[in-house]
Amino acid sequence: MMASSGHAPLILASASPRRRDLLAQIGIVPDAIHPTDIDESRRKDESPRALAERLAVEKAEACPEAGYVLAADTVVAMGQRNLEKAADEAEAEHFLRQLSGRAHQCITGVAVKAPDGRIASRTVLARVKMKRLTDQDIAAYIASGEWKGKAGGYGIQGMAGAFITHISGSYTTIVGLPLYETKALLEGMGWRKP
Repeated sequence: MMASSGHAPLILASASPRRRDLLAQIGIVPDAIHPTDIDESRRKDESPRALAERLAVEKAEACPEAGYVLAADTVVAMGQRNLEKAADEAEAEHFLRQLSGRAHQCITGVAVKAPDGRIASRTVLARVKMKRLTDQDIAAYIASGEWKGKAGGYGIQGMAGAFITHISGSYTTIVGLPLYETKALLEGMGWRKP
């Protein structure tokens, strides 16, 4: 790899403030934020793991900026069923009732596109167990609005953190950007901190 390519800008293809915060945790600050808009529909017979990886890759490919493009997508799944971003309060409540007292998977796909167009990607899985939720738990969470824009209708980094009884895997995968794998992908593609 050419040494000069390591100084190309880093573009985060995500509007998620959580992903920016996670990167900042390890001292990485993107040079630009350029969210990409793609069709996130699941294909027929596509597994949750394949969906997370495909969406991350497509987001990286759709970014027109030159440099290193980092993209990610998180899928919440129960078996082969996806729990997408809740469209409204009723769907968020439905998701929480499904998750209540049960284990589910958070799968985050991460993709890095290098300045020369090469793409590397990987998926990381974490298993999460949620306590049995009371009607009051659900009502308070729905009222908080924290469910908006979150796969599965909840975010572990907020109030719902008190619902989680067990995690197997990395916490940052559940939040939406597995830091170990992300840093390894970036470095493997030639990116270096300026």
